[in-house]
Amino acid sequence: MRRPLAGLTRHNVLREALSGVTLLAISVPLNIGYAQIAGLPVTAGLYALVVPTLVYALLVSSRQLVASPDAAAAALVFSSLTGLGIAGADFPTMAAAQAIICGLALLFASWLKLGFLANFLSKPILVGFVAGLALEVLLSQIAKMLGISLESGGEFFENIASLITRLGETSALSAVMALAALALLLAGRRFAPKIPAALVVLIVATVVTVAFGLDERGVAVLGSVPAGPPRFDLPSLSLSQWMAIIPSALALALITMAEGVLVSRSYADLRGYRVNADRDLAAFGAANVAAGLSLSFAVGSSTSRTAAMDQLGSRTQLPSIVLALGSLLLLLFGTGLLEGIPSPVIGAVVAVAVIRLLGVAELRQIARQSRYEAAIGGACVLGVLILGPIGGLLLAFVLSLVNLVRRAAHPEVGALSIPADPDASLTDVTEDAQPDEAGTLVVRFAAPLFFGNGATLAGYLDDATRDSDGRIRTVVLDAEAITDVDVTGAAALRRAMDALEARGIGFSLSRLRPELRARFARFGLLDEGVGEFATTREAVRVLRERYGPPRDS
Repeated sequence: MRRPLAGLTRHNVLREALSGVTLLAISVPLNIGYAQIAGLPVTAGLYALVVPTLVYALLVSSRQLVASPDAAAAALVFSSLTGLGIAGADFPTMAAAQAIICGLALLFASWLKLGFLANFLSKPILVGFVAGLALEVLLSQIAKMLGISLESGGEFFENIASLITRLGETSALSAVMALAALALLLAGRRFAPKIPAALVVLIVATVVTVAFGLDERGVAVLGSVPAGPPRFDLPSLSLSQWMAIIPSALALALITMAEGVLVSRSYADLRGYRVNADRDLAAFGAANVAAGLSLSFAVGSSTSRTAAMDQLGSRTQLPSIVLALGSLLLLLFGTGLLEGIPSPVIGAVVAVAVIRLLGVAELRQIARQSRYEAAIGGACVLGVLILGPIGGLLLAFVLSLVNLVRRAAHPEVGALSIPADPDASLTDVTEDAQPDEAGTLVVRFAAPLFFGNGATLAGYLDDATRDSDGRIRTVVLDAEAITDVDVTGAAALRRAMDALEARGIGFSLSRLRPELRARFARFGLLDEGVGEFATTREAVRVLRERYGPPRDS
């Protein structure tokens, strides 16, 4: 079991603490923006930096992963809860309840050791889903930067049309401030990545706004932020209201599971330490329950903040603890400093953070490698924009299953080339099924044999031997890659074997796994007349000796 703050030594404690100060500078402006994306008060974003962050840092197995709300999760919170429209329940209460259910689902998944399920959301699907959410966030932030208020809960394409038709309402001062902030943020990312550009921009913009009274000239500001530590309470909802929130909470849990486990594993592999996926799920679960009870909203893995800490050389969870303590001090003594922050600049900060989530480079790379999978990613983007986050997630799962079934139903199947030298390798796969000089055809099937692909193997054997004109005397099925067989797959192979027998062609198996032999025997695939060989090379040698030269056609 990993001790808290694993990797922390007296040699790196100063570096880790300073990294925590940087993390605080990055996280405060981002969480203010993410709370606004989620339709929640600023305090909900700040509360997420205290108790949930501390709980996560003390429980997680990863030394580097930072837990916090992110843009995609905030968009999912807003879209899903707006779509529910639960009567008699306010947004903060629903968001807190959603976080609790999400946390309980993650704790249950950890208890059942379901961390491996994170592997079942493929990269194209995850990139596409997050990109769809990011587009919704980006549109809302563009409106904020222009000083235009879009209708709450509107559909993505309706909001685009609304924004275009209302461009005449643009606040010139808001747009200028946002453009200046964007330029500084992008320049900071390019030329001074270690400086917390977001914090610097917010401080400068706030000073300018207060000094010149821009809030009285049409520039929206954050306004009053209640001071004090996080308050703890159980969300007051009826049973039917709790039940209505479950689907969106499970969607959040799934995204947290997929992103969190994969990012945690990637950094552990990169930096040479081990993580426990199920323990990480428990940490996310506990953090989300803490978020809900402290009137915040769902937290997940923050890839941008984790990357920033990695660049600074941080290899422990001390920065997250510094973040929690610093955020608490801000809530106690510094909320007055936040009142004059201009909303257009918050929109610029969030927009720059969200740009990375659009996945343009990832989708281009996927398209170069596989157009089919790139199309799946694109479909997920449209699914989120048209169907909403829950509908988009369901579409992602359907596409994932279709992709899985498509691949399983069409595994690699081909004939091995058989050289004249009996000691030579039999590893080359040929596109055309060609027997050797003794009429032996070796076929390799690289998948479990089940209901989805049994017909594929049977069809290949039929096509390969239908017009052989006596050139093929026996078929050897190299079964090393067959890891399982079910009733339907066995029936398909049995029919293929009967068809071969009717044509006077023998059938043999080579390299059949010992644990599968009993199942093959139970399904009647090892009847008398079916040859069995320990190796394919032995099968070819024996059959060459048995059949000799091929008979005339």
